[in-house]
Amino acid sequence: MIDPMVSLSFSVYSNKGAYALLLGSGTSRASGIPTGWEVVLDLIRKTAKLENEDCEPDPAEWYRQKHHTEPDYSKLLDEIAKTPTERQQLLRGYFEPTEDERAQGLKAPSIAHRAIAKLVASGHLRIIVTTNFDRLMEKALDEVGVAPTIISTADQLEGALPLAHSGATIIKLHGDYLDTRIKNTDTELAAYDVALDKLLDRVFDEYGLIVCGWSADWDAALRAAIERCPSRRFTTFWTTRPPLSDQAKRLSDHRKAEVLQIGDANQLFDNLWINVQALGDLSAPHPLSAKMAVATIKRYLVEPTARIRLRDLIHDETEKLVGELNENAFPAQAPLHPTEIKQRLEKYDALCETQLSVIVAGCYWGESQHMKLWVDCLERIANSTGSRSGITYLLDMRRYPALLLLYGAGLAAITAGNYQTLASILTQPKVKNESGKETAICLEVFTYRVLDKDIAQKLPGLERHHTPVSDYLFDKLRLPLREYIPRDDDYQAKFDYLEYLMALVYADLNRYEYGDGCWAPIGCFGWRNRHFNSTGVMGKIDIELETDGANWAPLKAGLFGGSIEQAKTAKAKFDEFLSQVNFS
Repeated sequence: MIDPMVSLSFSVYSNKGAYALLLGSGTSRASGIPTGWEVVLDLIRKTAKLENEDCEPDPAEWYRQKHHTEPDYSKLLDEIAKTPTERQQLLRGYFEPTEDERAQGLKAPSIAHRAIAKLVASGHLRIIVTTNFDRLMEKALDEVGVAPTIISTADQLEGALPLAHSGATIIKLHGDYLDTRIKNTDTELAAYDVALDKLLDRVFDEYGLIVCGWSADWDAALRAAIERCPSRRFTTFWTTRPPLSDQAKRLSDHRKAEVLQIGDANQLFDNLWINVQALGDLSAPHPLSAKMAVATIKRYLVEPTARIRLRDLIHDETEKLVGELNENAFPAQAPLHPTEIKQRLEKYDALCETQLSVIVAGCYWGESQHMKLWVDCLERIANSTGSRSGITYLLDMRRYPALLLLYGAGLAAITAGNYQTLASILTQPKVKNESGKETAICLEVFTYRVLDKDIAQKLPGLERHHTPVSDYLFDKLRLPLREYIPRDDDYQAKFDYLEYLMALVYADLNRYEYGDGCWAPIGCFGWRNRHFNSTGVMGKIDIELETDGANWAPLKAGLFGGSIEQAKTAKAKFDEFLSQVNFS
């Protein structure tokens, strides 16, 4: 029998946004947040103290005997704190941490809250129904840059967007701790406002349900809402530490729920987040799919009648990759640990595997009539970065797939001697810069722009690298290029040649930007040729320029405006700039 946790993980991963959470007080208990009833009991103790009486051992019964009424949260607050400001200050003590509590990590989002927030940020969860008054879930979502819609009172339902259009939504059934209308007593929990009942009917009918930290013993109106739901479109997963109470057992049977025995909410949601990430990693293309795509590309390239099929294959693979590089899969709202940044790069690598194999084969075997396919592919990937709202370095990293493909295509073109293809992929794809102006891809998609050197040098294994992103690409591209460049020393020479030529093209296209000076991205060749000897890539291109002159292949392909003087000027300025860089 499959472990229910495995089933839950598959359900959440495979049905993105189709599950709602129902969170009770047990979810916040690890954070040191009191339940609503615990707040009421403490307020009764404070009331008894003001009246110079002892309410123990049963504060609620003392209150009934003394005041001839059920304990009521709002009335108790009114008795103890007479103004809204005083009431807010009183409540903050229950839900907001003191300095000592903050130092102990109390009354702050727990592992569970933060794991849920990541699942919301990735788009796997959207609806959170909770009986809790605290704001820990809101704080955790804020940490990952998600601003949810909050529904905690009936009047907030008026004018609220339908759930399908509202993004992340928290439905606080019993209110918010800073609103004195929160629900505590049996009478208050017996029935909800009509509009709230209708909203719950939709949630329980249209979404799967993951229940955590809710006993089902006290909330009659919530029990009734679950019982009303006639359909079960998705599975209900009911998590519990002790055996289910009679009420919870009855409801779980009604929903035909999968019951999961858990240690606590932290363990549950942390494991769920880890499992969902793992399923995403396992969903990367199978290596055979890349080989099959390459075999198909090779066949189409040499078959004149396959022109349309070739175009459709490239287009479909490109659009598939664009769909996988979405903002939900690669959120940019919360900073990442260096280990997580490297994991994100590796996730990009996995998703790009088939497309990289295709464009490498295409730029190696293709001819001039095929160049527009590679140009369009690179332009589409480079411009599919989504909104520019978020942390800058994570937004910039969204162009890493385009950088990876550009390098792979460039290496293939140089190896095959297809300099027209090389010139096309470096200059023809247009990418929008920060001001919205379209510019050549090589001016926007380069190593330093995609991931700043200072950040890249913090990544595991790259701490001591002078050109960390270039070195990462050098290692990452070795395997897919081995078919075309078998010898390691030949691969290194071609990699340096590509990066150095890309730097010269950058310097040339920006020749009016720096006046007499120069700046261009420095790749691995920089530290490998730091002694400026004639055997390195700089010396090699010096010899080619002198020997071939106007027939130098990059010039004939149209780079540097076809002018040898322009090429020599760009090289002289860049070499001068390079000589001033300290690689020690």
